[in-house]
Amino acid sequence: MRHLRQTPHVIGPLMLACLLSVRADAQQAKSAVPAPAAAALSTTPTIDQSLEMKGAFSPQISPDGKYIVYEVARTNWEDNAFERDLWIADTATGDAHQLTASKKSSTNAWWSPDGKWIAFLSDRPGQVSGTPEGKKQIYLIAADGGEARQLTKTETGVNNLAWSPDSGTIAFSAEDPEPKAMKDRKEKYGEYEVVHADYNMTHIWTVKIPAPETSALPDGKRLTEGSTFSVGEFTWSPDGTRIAFSAQRDPDLISAETADIYVVSVGDRKVKKIVDTPGPDRNPQWSPDGKQIAFETTAGSKYFFYTNVKIAVVDAGGGTPRVLTDAFDEDPGLIAWAPEGIYFAAEQKTYAHLFRLNPDTKAVEKLSAPDHLAAFSFSFSKDFKQVAYRAALENEYAEIFTASVAPWQPKKVTSFGDQLKPFKVAHREVISWKSSDGATIEGVLYTPPDFKLGKKYPLLVVIHGGPTGVDQPILNADRYYPIERFVAKGALILRPNYRGSAGYGEKFRALNVRNLGVGDYADVISGVDALIAKGYVDKDRVGSMGWSEGGYISAFITASSDRFKAVSVGAGISDWMTYYVNTDITPFTRQYLHATPWDDPEIYKKTSPITYVAKAKTPTLIQHGENDRRVPIPNGYELRQALEDHGVPVKMVIYKGFGHGITKPKQQRAVMEENEKWFAKYIWSEEPAPAPATAPEKKSSKPEKTENQ
Repeated sequence: MRHLRQTPHVIGPLMLACLLSVRADAQQAKSAVPAPAAAALSTTPTIDQSLEMKGAFSPQISPDGKYIVYEVARTNWEDNAFERDLWIADTATGDAHQLTASKKSSTNAWWSPDGKWIAFLSDRPGQVSGTPEGKKQIYLIAADGGEARQLTKTETGVNNLAWSPDSGTIAFSAEDPEPKAMKDRKEKYGEYEVVHADYNMTHIWTVKIPAPETSALPDGKRLTEGSTFSVGEFTWSPDGTRIAFSAQRDPDLISAETADIYVVSVGDRKVKKIVDTPGPDRNPQWSPDGKQIAFETTAGSKYFFYTNVKIAVVDAGGGTPRVLTDAFDEDPGLIAWAPEGIYFAAEQKTYAHLFRLNPDTKAVEKLSAPDHLAAFSFSFSKDFKQVAYRAALENEYAEIFTASVAPWQPKKVTSFGDQLKPFKVAHREVISWKSSDGATIEGVLYTPPDFKLGKKYPLLVVIHGGPTGVDQPILNADRYYPIERFVAKGALILRPNYRGSAGYGEKFRALNVRNLGVGDYADVISGVDALIAKGYVDKDRVGSMGWSEGGYISAFITASSDRFKAVSVGAGISDWMTYYVNTDITPFTRQYLHATPWDDPEIYKKTSPITYVAKAKTPTLIQHGENDRRVPIPNGYELRQALEDHGVPVKMVIYKGFGHGITKPKQQRAVMEENEKWFAKYIWSEEPAPAPATAPEKKSSKPEKTENQ
């Protein structure tokens, strides 16, 4: 759903640890398929190898532009966790070394403005007695390495942090501890929850940086408090006397539309709301002179889930906001306000770039290059002349780069794409076609290295979530669906950017309003027809799969079409009424369908796969997290029962303890293997190989504790 794109975060989500040599599971797969497919699979990553791929994320460039700290994601099979370490690279030489190597993860690195220290968050076992287990705390490490020092031991953990301009203080946000009244209630009555009432608000604190010789943990100072708002993003003013922040009435997702912009004075803790417009206002960034604040806003839009986000500015003391990006037809992600202008990032169809906005003329300039670049996570040096970012070109693995801003001169810092050198991977290409209503739809087509015109291939459609996600023609480690293994067995993969996808502007994003499922299905099936018309596809061997919104569209395919041989529905919606009354984000449905089910039951029926289930014939795999609040599991049970009652082959797999995402490597292995077996049976007519008596022992990829570089 779209709010996941806008939260500092989706995500995310998920490319992890080192590739190992081909293992016993590859040999098992080899024995279970005909010889040509077995030979292809021997040069393709196994499922475990895909799950073990390392990736680099969240680059943070030093104030002088000489170093970049970034996160490296790895897989810890022993503890069944995806974890992250911090690495540091020299931008001139590319030399890099590991900065943190503790148990659990280290993330959210932030350079002190003087360049001497790096603060970060970690859920490692605390150095200080009484540190709550598994809660993220702030740690401090010298830029040239050494032992990290713990700065906080908050009961609920730290959400985020930001350095003061003088490098003497760190502001951080943390959820308030459970109040005594709640503890007393639990003692008397046991555990229960009052819906939309039992909240712990998030607030801002500061902590002074202690002298190196001081061993005691520094005391924190609370800046905001109370039960009238819960804090989101925050940033220091250039003079260090104020902090601007966004806050909504409570932490509930359904309260996102109440987010507004506030300023708190660090000296006297006085709080003032300076922006109070309908719809969410977020991510404040100060002007260089401290007189104005830029922020992301929906500018009062009633349907902000699919209309454009905009950048606006307001006087730091409050006033009428001025929207600057009315002419920019996409969602700008605000980064920083520099003397040269306001920097933001945005998707552009299947690519993504860095832009600069002139706040006086409202002119927008694209800075990053070349055009076919997908670039994210931008971080600037203090003078804004150097930038670090994560990016990939077509058919490349995402790496960390640095570049001079003007002229744009990029330099690659990491080489994680080398993990794929032992393998033959699919070729990605952007294609387009016309949907049934004439709308132009783009997608990414994956073809095998030995692709031949005139040959007909099985086709598997892999559908992204969102609906405002977007697929790009870049290399990623496979998650949920073993795409490279499907291609190695001779399939084409189509990843359609159906109507509603990000990167194509507001009008395209709104094409599935009151048309969910119906228009989306038309976009998918027209893409399939376009490939069949080109002579590429065996029309009798077509399948579909997807998670979240992609699972919903796949469920629509199950219920609406007899042209597919197999479908996999991951955390998908089957009935919008069931979804609406169970989800944690009810405004999503009201905005896209422009009604509640009580006001307009017919639009809920029209767009629900369950309405058409009497037509269903396609064997369907259903996968769902047991505790999913975004697309609650009753959707899965409802679809499973309906298919069973109609005699349609169906299998439902529930992942215990998980929410909307399956976030641990062993369970992701299970998700991928279930999908591989399902399509092997129905697309390739293979019977599954017998399970081994015992699973192969996995080596731990946990690093030794050597954080003393």
